[in-house]
Amino acid sequence: MSTFDSIPVVPGAADTPPPGGTGTPSSPQSRKPASGHRRLLTRRDRVALGFMAGLPTFLHIALVWVTAFASIGLAFTTWDGIGFDSIKWVGLQNFRDLFADNPQFWPAVQHNVIWFAVLIAIPTPLGLFLAVQLDKNIRFSRVYQTAFFLPVVVSMAVIGFVWQLVYNPDTGLINSLIGANKPGHYIDWIGDPDLNLWAILVAASWRHTGYMMILYLAGLKGVDPSLREASSLDGANEWQTFKNVIFPTLRPTNTIVLVVTIIESLRAFDLVYVFNKGAQGTELLSILVTNNIIGESSRIGYGSAIAVVLLVISLVVIIPYLISTFRKERRA
Repeated sequence: MSTFDSIPVVPGAADTPPPGGTGTPSSPQSRKPASGHRRLLTRRDRVALGFMAGLPTFLHIALVWVTAFASIGLAFTTWDGIGFDSIKWVGLQNFRDLFADNPQFWPAVQHNVIWFAVLIAIPTPLGLFLAVQLDKNIRFSRVYQTAFFLPVVVSMAVIGFVWQLVYNPDTGLINSLIGANKPGHYIDWIGDPDLNLWAILVAASWRHTGYMMILYLAGLKGVDPSLREASSLDGANEWQTFKNVIFPTLRPTNTIVLVVTIIESLRAFDLVYVFNKGAQGTELLSILVTNNIIGESSRIGYGSAIAVVLLVISLVVIIPYLISTFRKERRA
């Protein structure tokens, strides 16, 4: 008989852990009981997160979506803004009056189209030119970027007041330079219906140029440098490289520029309202909306109909852009 056979076997001894020990890692005694899913956020964190996310969402829905649908509904009614019981359903009558009997509507549409054409024709190419020059990493490029982009940061109302000083008939910069600040030689840049729209567009173009410069500069920074190197190795000069290599790669930026310019031309309001409140040849759709809703007549239903027309024109531009963007994201 071996020594091991003489050792008595005590029942349950194999299951008893050694004194002072906790068992091996694989033993059942070392396993902690399941305590459920561990929560990473405390109750206070969840309350704070719900407040931070819920309040902006509520304000966005209340101030944007609810008011937008309310405007669409009011476009088919007449309402003077005093008591909800005075709201009366008129169907499409507001739109009939707008298209047929309002002498300011079609001039306002024409001015919005002119606004878009000018922003595309003047500040957009100028902004592209400035972006190309600043992309060459010239000295003090940061200073130039700040100087050109500063009008975009400044409020449109402030820009309007600044340009009013420039266009002042008596002490304005332009009339002083050309000698038109004397009695009998005044040029009224703001009061003349043949000049005021173009004068305001100069101020708008001054601001829009910096906006376009930043957009195109961001697009140029994303161009692959190897394309420039390959073009130079092929013997192309700077203009040929830009026309045949660089500019085609800016197609996404050009799309953004087009959409932004259309939106800017449709939402133009601040600058015109500061100059002369949209009178005497500077009528815009946004000005008509404001004058009918908060003006003396307070024709809220009629003003809402103009706002709906402006909304439809905006959606005609925005929806195709969003569809194109979503398709590119799915393909990627």
